[in-house]
Amino acid sequence: MSLASSDEIKPEDIHNLLEHCVKTAHKVKDGDIEGEFIMERCLVLFSKDYRYSVIKNFSGELCGHYPSKVVFLEYQLSDDERNCKKRYDDVQSMYDVPRMRELIKQARYARCRSRFPVPVILYEGKHVCRSATLASGAEMFGRTGLDFLFSAPDRPQEEAADRGGGSGADTFDRFRGHDINLLKTLSIRYICDLMVEKKKVKFGMNITSSEKVDKENRYADFCILSVPYPGCEFFKEWKDNSYFGEMMKFDWNQDYVDANLDIPDDSLLNKIGLDWKKYRTWDIIQLTQNYMKLFIHILREGNTGILVHCISGWDRTPMFISLLRLSLWADGAAHATLSPAEILYLTLAYDWYLFGHNLPDRVNKGEEILFFCFNFLSYITSDEFSLKSSSSARKVSRTDSECNMDGVLLDSDHRRFSIRGSNTSISSLGSCGFENAPVFFTTNPEEDPHLSHGPMAVPNNLRKMETTRSTSEGCGSWQVVSSCGSLRGLVSSHDSPHSVGSSGSSGRLSSCQEAIEYVESTRHKKLDAVRRIFHNAYVNKIAAKSGGAGGIGNFLDQFAEKVGIRSGKTTLV
Repeated sequence: MSLASSDEIKPEDIHNLLEHCVKTAHKVKDGDIEGEFIMERCLVLFSKDYRYSVIKNFSGELCGHYPSKVVFLEYQLSDDERNCKKRYDDVQSMYDVPRMRELIKQARYARCRSRFPVPVILYEGKHVCRSATLASGAEMFGRTGLDFLFSAPDRPQEEAADRGGGSGADTFDRFRGHDINLLKTLSIRYICDLMVEKKKVKFGMNITSSEKVDKENRYADFCILSVPYPGCEFFKEWKDNSYFGEMMKFDWNQDYVDANLDIPDDSLLNKIGLDWKKYRTWDIIQLTQNYMKLFIHILREGNTGILVHCISGWDRTPMFISLLRLSLWADGAAHATLSPAEILYLTLAYDWYLFGHNLPDRVNKGEEILFFCFNFLSYITSDEFSLKSSSSARKVSRTDSECNMDGVLLDSDHRRFSIRGSNTSISSLGSCGFENAPVFFTTNPEEDPHLSHGPMAVPNNLRKMETTRSTSEGCGSWQVVSSCGSLRGLVSSHDSPHSVGSSGSSGRLSSCQEAIEYVESTRHKKLDAVRRIFHNAYVNKIAAKSGGAGGIGNFLDQFAEKVGIRSGKTTLV
């Protein structure tokens, strides 16, 4: 493989990526050719929209389960910079990279498994960062002691002293002080802690700590949000519940659960319009949706960045980071030039694989948090999850004459948004027992470049569709499916998410409400395109190999038979 192929990501690349991820968890090591190829592809994708610096993680020196090249986004490229053939390698970095690397080397001991805060998303100069929770004293002393013993003989004496000397209290102050300096350097104010525990305890011993229970109140300068969220074990139950999340609630009364939801900023409590006291009554869909609203509100209204972490930072953390990245992309606020396949490759490779998500172990245990993440995209397509929702809401109150409709177009035959080349529009649907699992259709790859050969996993809300112009006879409720069994309607072979509404025969929007509907439909289309590509790859490369009697493949076969799409067993290839 050559890096020339990185310029264009295709669905088969997603298949290959998942196939690699399910074989081995990432760990930085010399000679990892496949891992370095994935890393370089991510750098190419970042470079399409951002200027960035790289902190090199030689042989996992900073963290063994982090990327070999940690990306620090600096600013979003202008159109002129994107179009300019000359790269800006000679432009001085906004970061003092050597100094930043030294600060990370000092701060990393403060976090569990040395998983220090890393900026991974940039929006209007504000960073979304990720990390693990704070390390316990036992881990901090153990890790610093080992590093001191195995440090190179020529390592500076002051550095060795910083790692190996001092009393217990001094060590806590020193390393957590470095951690705080790193957070302040990245302009972080909000720390969102997803742990359901105050401290992780095993065998009566504190394995980790967290900012919310720091006895010396060292993190008083930050707004610490305790937003407890179920761990990856919960998603085994979700899988066993036929991938159905509505009405499925986490048991908050378990002995180890001692963290309560706590949002100390009254402005956050009041402006989002939720009764946060009822969080224990929310099912997993509502809980995830409401936390997404919270994070998006902080990004939209705040002037500083946020840190999101769970315990180790490689299950719940990448889920929310991935959802945030995809949500911003759907709004055109991040990675604006990337196609659905490209943004999917980036978030799978960088947010999940390169930051240490152990997919082989999770699949083996049935803890399908990765599948939940991308299946959940259907629940955040509306305007209320958009960064632009506040401005959109203000526009609704204006008269049509006050709205600037220039350049916003609709198909002249429809007053609502429709997808070019499609005879359908997708309606919002209620749920049923099979709501959250993908459905199989046979697709023709020539009709849709986003899909590859083999059965296609179609998102849940495509099981029923509203027909706006019917050209197919006798198809009943599956009218959108052509006689050859291919799916039409979401991603046309002549359309991209970046050219929505540019069809030849079109008319201007007549109201602000239609403009909002247009934005929502564009957002829906982009997120659903990502979900379809992921489902197809996941079913073919993971579910098919781990299926069996209780696997997703068998479940999908049963569902397909019930709705009359196909009879008998389905062979996944």
